[in-house]
Amino acid sequence: MLFFLNRGDLVKIVFNKPYQSKNESTYIQHVLELGKTGGDGFYTEQCQSWLEENLKSKKVLMTTSCTHALELVFQLLELKDFEVIMPSYTFPSTANAVLLNGGKVVFTEVNQEHLCIDVQHIEEKITPKTKAILVVHYGGVSCDMDTIMALANKYNLVVIEDAAQGFLSSYKNKSLGTIGHFGCFSFHETKNINCGEGGALSINIDNPILMETVENIRRKGTNKYAFDKGEVFFYEWVSEGSSYSPSEILMAYLYAQLKESENIQEKRINVFNLYQQWFTTTHYESIESFSRGNPFGNFNAHIFYVIFKQEQQAIKFREQLALENVVAYTHFIPLHLSKMGEELGNQRDDFPFEASVYKRLIRLPIHSMMDKETIEMIIIKIDTILKRL
Repeated sequence: MLFFLNRGDLVKIVFNKPYQSKNESTYIQHVLELGKTGGDGFYTEQCQSWLEENLKSKKVLMTTSCTHALELVFQLLELKDFEVIMPSYTFPSTANAVLLNGGKVVFTEVNQEHLCIDVQHIEEKITPKTKAILVVHYGGVSCDMDTIMALANKYNLVVIEDAAQGFLSSYKNKSLGTIGHFGCFSFHETKNINCGEGGALSINIDNPILMETVENIRRKGTNKYAFDKGEVFFYEWVSEGSSYSPSEILMAYLYAQLKESENIQEKRINVFNLYQQWFTTTHYESIESFSRGNPFGNFNAHIFYVIFKQEQQAIKFREQLALENVVAYTHFIPLHLSKMGEELGNQRDDFPFEASVYKRLIRLPIHSMMDKETIEMIIIKIDTILKRL
């Protein structure tokens, strides 16, 4: 069966189709029967326990998004007037989390092979004001975490893993998001495992005081966590904070997905492998490179992209795919090139590779609901187009 989106006479092969198991509606109905739809109930606990067990994380807290998990971390770190090093080639949430908490964003380069942070350029960006390194596991590919953690230890820095795209990938048998001091995950509908909108924070430090502080920030700056455990008779305002607890309805949906994660991943990896096998064995003059997977460990197959030698080839390729009713996308505009990036004082020629590659990168359709017949049809269309470029 082909996975199409029908709109009148227009038939499209969709870029993403969120996976649904058989249990999402069952678990949501259970939430309604329990009568608690707010946060931090039964399904929140189930999700947190699953993540702690399967990721080997010391502590996981569910959040309303990966964006909010990042914001929570930087609120905890008291960033005002300190610097955070991160790649320019990332999503705005990565930088916004720093700015919202009074910090300064310091952009750095990505590795040209995997588009993750280039460890060769991190140390030169470190100053007495640097407090943290924020790494982004692009497309589910791991950053070089040994080198990054060594730098962090040398300069006494905090490492935050933006694992929005890295859930269920690994680095040397360690789950992404559990290697740095903090890890942030996304369960947005565009991710492999999703609940529409949702996230999680992995706290990888053994520190009871820190844990309590995080809980207080997460629960609107109150000691509601202590109240729920019966440690205080009233709960009160104890710190700055915000509302980061997701609804039990979302967590019920997510728990169904987590329990199906092995099956979801197997299907998605099969799609990735079919793409990779094709591009590995078929040469196209216009293609410079394409997704190769994760050289450091298990790979979640979040993205399959191709990078063209010239911008116009990428534009024409995407236009021709659209005419064939196949939806493909570009990806991030490097943040230093954005309107906000320029307002922060970044120069357009700061990172020439990033300024070039984003115009030449096209992401192909990939999701766990895609069957072999669909992917083979896409490949036939791709082959026809690329032979004409």
